[in-house]
Amino acid sequence: MKPAFVFGTRPEIIKLAPVIRAFLERDVEPLLIHTGQHYDYEMSSVFLEELELPRIDYHLEVGSGTQAEQTGKAMIKIERVLMDERPDVTLVQGDTNTVLAGALASVKLKIPVAHVEAGLRSFDRTMPEEINRILADHASEVLFPPTEEAKKNLEREGITENVYVVGNTIVDAVLQNAEVAEKKSDVLERFNLKPKEYVLITAHRAENTDSRENLEKLVQILESLPMRAIYPMHPRTRKRLEEFGLLERVEAIENLTVTKPLGYLDFLGLEKNAFAIMTDSGGIQEEAIILGVPCLTLRYNTERPETVEAGGNILVGLEKDRALGYLRRLMEDEEFYEKMANAPNPFGDGRAGERIAKILLELHERGELRVRSSRFI
Repeated sequence: MKPAFVFGTRPEIIKLAPVIRAFLERDVEPLLIHTGQHYDYEMSSVFLEELELPRIDYHLEVGSGTQAEQTGKAMIKIERVLMDERPDVTLVQGDTNTVLAGALASVKLKIPVAHVEAGLRSFDRTMPEEINRILADHASEVLFPPTEEAKKNLEREGITENVYVVGNTIVDAVLQNAEVAEKKSDVLERFNLKPKEYVLITAHRAENTDSRENLEKLVQILESLPMRAIYPMHPRTRKRLEEFGLLERVEAIENLTVTKPLGYLDFLGLEKNAFAIMTDSGGIQEEAIILGVPCLTLRYNTERPETVEAGGNILVGLEKDRALGYLRRLMEDEEFYEKMANAPNPFGDGRAGERIAKILLELHERGELRVRSSRFI
């Protein structure tokens, strides 16, 4: 069997790594295709090195651009590789432009697509990621929702065949690497941080950074933080802050440390030891509840509702009073803090990668891994 993995961003690399390893353990050599959607070394290559993945077979160097430019460039380049290599299945993960491009290029060549982390829905079609994940699901032949809730979303859209609830590979990745991070990373010492005495901040989503009004609201939250914070800043966010004349205000905040993007082990170390996390990232919402760190999400909706239902995550949007109110409550109410920190992990037991590889190998052996003409009516 010849599986192709198409990825282009940090979360995709991290979440596909357990699946890649599972194939390697079964003596199956995967084809690794990196679109370069995050083209910065610190945003991609360092993760590959830290996760000890095999070398990339194709680096497509798609780079940045508008939604259409990036997706179109990726589709053209992915198609060329798939036409030459003819893999048995193309695996994509999540909701990026790379995912949409990989799924469309593959299914049009009649190469079946397997979507890892299928069925997530924010029900906000203004988000580019929501369009990507919906279209990728409908282009896929095999779908791996992480939870029963995600499976129900697929059922509501008429997708009921070849759907397997396997858990989320982020659990595999966090469990495999948290201990390694504790031993190898000196990130707390480097930034003079003490465990549980700082807030970890991340924000990079288009809806938060491409609007001056929303970015201004984020800056106001940062300026009012009641405790030490660290913010590994995405290049997209830094660029927008500069464009809107807000970067100097952020850099002037005394109790906020702004850094370049960090390697996975360093970032995992920051997550694990944080008092709380404030983020607009879906993946970090997942990692927070796995690690037992309260999460305040800087969005008004989430495609990870299980984290909210479990009690480990609260949607605060960009409302300063709401965000800071909950942070202060975490600081002052020990019972409330412990309830959030001990919220049950809804994403599985850390064996999702094994299950995905096993299912795909079995489908291939039975001759059932193919694009069926009856799927798209």
